[in-house]
Amino acid sequence: MQGIQDYAGIAGTDVIDQLRQLAEPLRGMKVVHVNSTRVGGGVAEILAKLVPLMNDLGIETHWEVITGNADFYQCTKHFHNALQGDSVEIPASLLRNFEEINRQNAEQLRPALEDADIVFIHDPQPAPLLSMMPERKGRWIWRCHIDVSRPHRPVWKYLRPFLTGYDASIWSLPDFAQSLPHPQYIIPPSIDPLSDKNVELPASEVEEVYSRFDIDPQRPLLTQVSRYDRFKDPVGVIRAYRLSKDFAPGLQLVLAGGSATDDPEGEAVLDEVHAAANGDPDVKILLLPSDAHRTINALQRASDIVMQKSTKEGFGLTVTEALWKGKPVIGGNTGGIRLQVINHHTGFLVSTPEGAALRTRYLLNHREVLESMGQKARTFVRDNFLLTRHLREYLTLMVILRNDHADRVELS
Repeated sequence: MQGIQDYAGIAGTDVIDQLRQLAEPLRGMKVVHVNSTRVGGGVAEILAKLVPLMNDLGIETHWEVITGNADFYQCTKHFHNALQGDSVEIPASLLRNFEEINRQNAEQLRPALEDADIVFIHDPQPAPLLSMMPERKGRWIWRCHIDVSRPHRPVWKYLRPFLTGYDASIWSLPDFAQSLPHPQYIIPPSIDPLSDKNVELPASEVEEVYSRFDIDPQRPLLTQVSRYDRFKDPVGVIRAYRLSKDFAPGLQLVLAGGSATDDPEGEAVLDEVHAAANGDPDVKILLLPSDAHRTINALQRASDIVMQKSTKEGFGLTVTEALWKGKPVIGGNTGGIRLQVINHHTGFLVSTPEGAALRTRYLLNHREVLESMGQKARTFVRDNFLLTRHLREYLTLMVILRNDHADRVELS
């Protein structure tokens, strides 16, 4: 596991010195992060790196995961879809079960949460825990990773009372923030440049994925990495590939994904993807384990273009990962993808399979543009979306909370 000093070679020694300065007044504080899964999805990936670095800086930090039954995860999947705009009717029985599961988890986690100086609650799944901790002593922050710019109002109305008591909330983009009676902060997610998913790989490891997945290294490769989720639009990616192939002979497509333990819809979406592919030998549909980080890394590096044709996206860490590897990204014109894919600069924003196909054909037929975009993409991520920036903003928020939201805080 890397320590904070290991990032000096990429982020610079000044950045590391600044992190140590920010952390100094926080040394010895007890911090707890709570989410609903330890594997699968961007939140778990971020916490797996962020928590050890906070400990390395002298902040006593723990990561707790709530557990639930099938009805709990079905309910929270409905929340996720509804907050991203789907009109979803959630049965009262699922809502009662959701609250009961949180009560059970509250009893399990009470000693750690009530004793903490700062608690970060991630996304809706554990949001009610605050109301079940009457003896809490610390500050509580709700961290929303979802695109809540146009939520289905009945579901937001149900969830909002659980959120109003928090001391602050964090959102990935200003457009996502909803009206709540506390200070709100904008902190985009980040990637870890030293993780297995992002570290530089030897050429032999990249070449190995060609043979393992029957990919022809002499032909162009289009890849999308994401969970099998309808909001990621994998079926739309297959349509874009088909529309591109007539003008880009030999084009291959890889859909590389897995499942999260808190997502009950993945299997049904995977079935839809297989049906759309219809046995095309140039469409590789991969179901990868949650720890296949170096495989994903190698697939992205082997690709000519990476696609993330989401119709809704809180941020899209797979976009960040691809840009970091010098790949132009064709991304859905939505959510956090807009923050990363700067149109005609680091990639292209699209709204339809036809648009994605048009941009794919253009890049494959203008290799000099493809290469230039890739170089700009890596620089853009280095300057904006590395873990060190994310950690700096969390530490800054913690200093602000420690000083009661003071307008000015002096660090010695």
